[in-house]
Amino acid sequence: MKTLTGKDLAAAIRAQTAAEATAGPQPRLAVVVATADDAGLWYVRSIAKAAAGVGIACDLVDLGPDARPERIGETLTRLSADPNVHGVILQTPLPAGASAQELAGSIDPRKDVDGANPLSLGRLAAGLPAFPPATAAAVMALLDHYEVDLLGRRAVVVGRSTVVGKPLAHLLLDRHATVTVCHSRTRDLAAVTSTAEVLVAATGRAGLIGPAHVAPGAVVIDVGTNPTPDGGLTGDVDFDAVAGVAGALTPVPGGVGPVTTALLLRHTARAANLP
Repeated sequence: MKTLTGKDLAAAIRAQTAAEATAGPQPRLAVVVATADDAGLWYVRSIAKAAAGVGIACDLVDLGPDARPERIGETLTRLSADPNVHGVILQTPLPAGASAQELAGSIDPRKDVDGANPLSLGRLAAGLPAFPPATAAAVMALLDHYEVDLLGRRAVVVGRSTVVGKPLAHLLLDRHATVTVCHSRTRDLAAVTSTAEVLVAATGRAGLIGPAHVAPGAVVIDVGTNPTPDGGLTGDVDFDAVAGVAGALTPVPGGVGPVTTALLLRHTARAANLP
């Protein structure tokens, strides 16, 4: 079994981004935070550190875990209108009563570097230019990096979020894969997933995918990032058990995650150079 790590690909993307960041005005990313969630805050800090490494300015706009939805929306609108800001993202989770999907509509699609605005998702579904969600784009980038042929292949995506499942299904369709999307109400999940030549797990349920869910030799991409009691991360796939069946498998951590952050920054650099 081949382990599909994202380290080398992420490094190559960062190098490309650093070069693009010098082609015009210094790219500036604004991250709006309204949470005290440890995992969310860790991710925000990792974005800021990675941004500094490629020459992108990163502003953390901390509104506090009790911020009202109106204030979050006003902040996103203000940042979208700021000519010195090129990328805007809204970190989740959000305070009770705040809808990430509704608030994301306040982000200018030209600055929507994580593809959260429904307009961005609509353009993606229609095959029009848009920034895709970075995690969905990272899955595609990994498949390309390891030269996984998608033409006519059977692909199954487990998860239907607007962050991964739905946009990824469209990206796979654009590459001429035959795509099935599964979710929490799919009957006999293993019967469906075991038909996949390319299987993507994006549910947020640790260890959901075991060997019975995987066809021999399948390429398995694990998007899950579930916290463990010891402070680590584990995926949606039971790595050790599935490793004996799959032909290729991404680890958690070290697979999709590093590529996601690298692509988020590349989107920001490219947003800064839009005409």
